[in-house]
Amino acid sequence: MSVEAAVDRSGPESDSGKAKEQSMVCRCCVYCHVKFVQPCLVELLGSAFFVFIGCLSVIQNETGTGLLGPALAHGMALGLIVAMLGDISGGHFNPAVSLAAMLTGGLSLMMLLPYWFSQLCGGLIGAVLAKEVSSKERFQNTSGAAFVTVQEPGQVMRAVVMEFLLTTLLCLTVCMSTINQRTKGPLAPFAIGCAVTVDILAGGTMSGACMNPARAFGPAVMANYWKFHWIYWAGPLLASLLVGMLIRLFLGDESTRVILNYQRS
Repeated sequence: MSVEAAVDRSGPESDSGKAKEQSMVCRCCVYCHVKFVQPCLVELLGSAFFVFIGCLSVIQNETGTGLLGPALAHGMALGLIVAMLGDISGGHFNPAVSLAAMLTGGLSLMMLLPYWFSQLCGGLIGAVLAKEVSSKERFQNTSGAAFVTVQEPGQVMRAVVMEFLLTTLLCLTVCMSTINQRTKGPLAPFAIGCAVTVDILAGGTMSGACMNPARAFGPAVMANYWKFHWIYWAGPLLASLLVGMLIRLFLGDESTRVILNYQRS
């Protein structure tokens, strides 16, 4: 057999092998984009919009309107963003919610740190945008919407307890309405937005009702205000641990509970 004939015979097989290899590479790229890149981008984008709207609602809040404006702005913004982007990433936009979701089976452990990084970056971007569109005077008067409610050591314990309780309600709402198969439903964005709104109305004067380390982090960086900042990490993250335990042990459905589960017995 001549060399030319051998090359011609091997040509189609070689082309087919290359095509299959390229197809596999494309499939891997699409899989990585959908499973890893897209959710992180959504968490960054959603967190940025949420913090942007939330900060502006505080910075531009007229004297005398109290907590109602910021409460509605935070709640409606989060509900809208969850409804729009929640199916891609789970709609967390909050490190505390991501921790609770991971503990209850709604997020893989491998994705927890990427989610946190995306949410904190999004919070920082939102705070930067809020500062850029606000007047210098309003920004300084409100400390850039950073959490300044706690001013004395005597207020710390009450603030931590409030952040713990308020975040527990929020994380329970998210996990039970979007992850737990028995209770999840189409009204999840509305329920999540309502949880944020009522939390701010109830606890805004005692702790600021942050419930979200990313919401606290961005404005703290922009205003360089770190006094008692740890409260807004400790309270929400401890609440996430409690919610994870409650759902895994008592409130979750058969596929989630680790005890009192006849399917595993």
